[in-house]
Amino acid sequence: MNNKIYQERLMEHFKNSIYKNKIANPDFSSGQQNPSCGDSILIEGKLGVDSDTGKNIIKELSFNGSGCVISQAAASILIENCLGKTVEEILKLDSNDIIKMLGIELGPNRIKCALLSLEALKASLKK
Repeated sequence: MNNKIYQERLMEHFKNSIYKNKIANPDFSSGQQNPSCGDSILIEGKLGVDSDTGKNIIKELSFNGSGCVISQAAASILIENCLGKTVEEILKLDSNDIIKMLGIELGPNRIKCALLSLEALKASLKK
């Protein structure tokens, strides 16, 4: 895919994310803020048990927050990629995984924006 397609995808997730909402009675939640730019993310979700493996998996995820296109689109894309995954799989995700999900190169300041939702999700799952 070319950069324009990735940029359009980011804008679609930023403007029309189906994952930006509240979950009633979440099993976990955590918020993160980036004080240098003002971005904020709250991730919440519900766990379930995979009937085949018996492992905890992510059944529902949502986010709320405010900030730049990168931070908000990254939250939406992260959620899209984490639904149905095990807690162990999610705890192994890192900055390289986020960059692959976004599909664009990011400078040092923008990577902080992109990682905000992953940090929130991992923090909530470690509790």
